[in-house]
Amino acid sequence: MKKIIDVDFGTSRYDELVELRYKVLLEPLGLKFLDSFRDKEVSYLHVGCVESLDDRLVGGLILAPVNESEIRLMQVAVDTVYQGEGVGRMLVEYASKRAHDAGYTKMVMHAMLSVVAFYEKLGFKQEGDLFEEQGITFAKMVKDI
Repeated sequence: MKKIIDVDFGTSRYDELVELRYKVLLEPLGLKFLDSFRDKEVSYLHVGCVESLDDRLVGGLILAPVNESEIRLMQVAVDTVYQGEGVGRMLVEYASKRAHDAGYTKMVMHAMLSVVAFYEKLGFKQEGDLFEEQGITFAKMVKDI
């Protein structure tokens, strides 16, 4: 059984989350995690998914406020062993509820093309043109929450 948890910045669980994000999202693309970004993350909400049996972190994401009504969903990562088991859906649904309860009305994100259909199933819609960052094509996606 899996459970969703909040992860405090600077804790050992946060370090596990950073490592998971690197392993799943950056390393396959040949990108490095830049420690300079950590300072920005202190004010973000970090969410993890833990396997209850062994307390292993199997997924996570970041929520970063954009303004008073919008929050950005970032760095959604699920350990490759657990992909396809609903972990990503659980994380995004929790993040949507958490953001809504905090008073946000819109969630925005940049999705790689390979995962656009996944986010569309969760109620996100593409907005605007595709764009490129560091050689990767993204779609801006939005969802009213």
